[in-house]
Amino acid sequence: MTKTVILVLEHTNTLSLAAAVDPLRAANRHANKPVFDWSFATPGSQSVTLTSGLTVPAAPLHRVTACDVLIVVAGFELKAQATPQLMASLRRLAQSDTRVLAIDGGPWIAAKAGILDGCFATTHWEDLDSFATAFPEIDTMNARYVVSDLRWTSGGAAPALDMMLHLIQTLHGAPLANAVAASFIHTSHPAPSDPQLRHPTTKPHNRITARAHKLMEAHLDQPLPLTQIAASLDISPRMLQLNFKRALNTTPKSHYLSLRLAEARRLLTQTNIPIQDVALETGFAAVSSLSRACRKTYGNAPSTLRRTSQ
Repeated sequence: MTKTVILVLEHTNTLSLAAAVDPLRAANRHANKPVFDWSFATPGSQSVTLTSGLTVPAAPLHRVTACDVLIVVAGFELKAQATPQLMASLRRLAQSDTRVLAIDGGPWIAAKAGILDGCFATTHWEDLDSFATAFPEIDTMNARYVVSDLRWTSGGAAPALDMMLHLIQTLHGAPLANAVAASFIHTSHPAPSDPQLRHPTTKPHNRITARAHKLMEAHLDQPLPLTQIAASLDISPRMLQLNFKRALNTTPKSHYLSLRLAEARRLLTQTNIPIQDVALETGFAAVSSLSRACRKTYGNAPSTLRRTSQ
């Protein structure tokens, strides 16, 4: 039986926690025996509250003596929770052959404890750049989830489910993992290495528009010429235009602009980055250019979007 400890931090997303826990429950059900023995842990002696308002009763991690699998699930306000005691407990439990899985904000906590050093890892796409800067000793990847020896990391709830199915398969075989997937009616299995998309479209991509979309998302701050995107895909600019028209009923230029504006809106409404920097990070040479585009698309100037979101 695999002894599993699930560390839950304050302000964790409920879906991320469910993606970690429910596959273990389903595995026991389909195996007709307890193949996983799991318990919850908290950073300290106080209960933690999830973003949905649900609470996890206090169960201090420092009281855990050992486990086979340690799952770290976190969401927001991570720095304040990365106490010396928590870091010491993580380092102690991560020794030897313990497998560590970190989900959503969990990779940041694991990295802060130093237990991802020398590994490949990912985190939520909103934090990839800052994560790579803060932890240069980690090879940061834009991927749904990453398996690096005994250190597994996931960018969020949806890829965490795939990662948990991978764990079940690794420890207890493919038939059990397939049974668990079927119980969740989970029939799509993207590759772990597929990049996290910041702005998924409502219409399905074809192969060409999907690859172009990924290139665009990777170059929001310095937009690539469409001719360069087409050349990267080994097609003509005309063929690029035709594929966007057929698959998404838009043009590559309009699609690229919509991605940049969606990212600008996210930065304006969810961060305190100066508006000038928002413009530069989304490929606008000046605030005036960003302002014109925002007014046309959202009906408000950047300053208004920021003010009304607070």
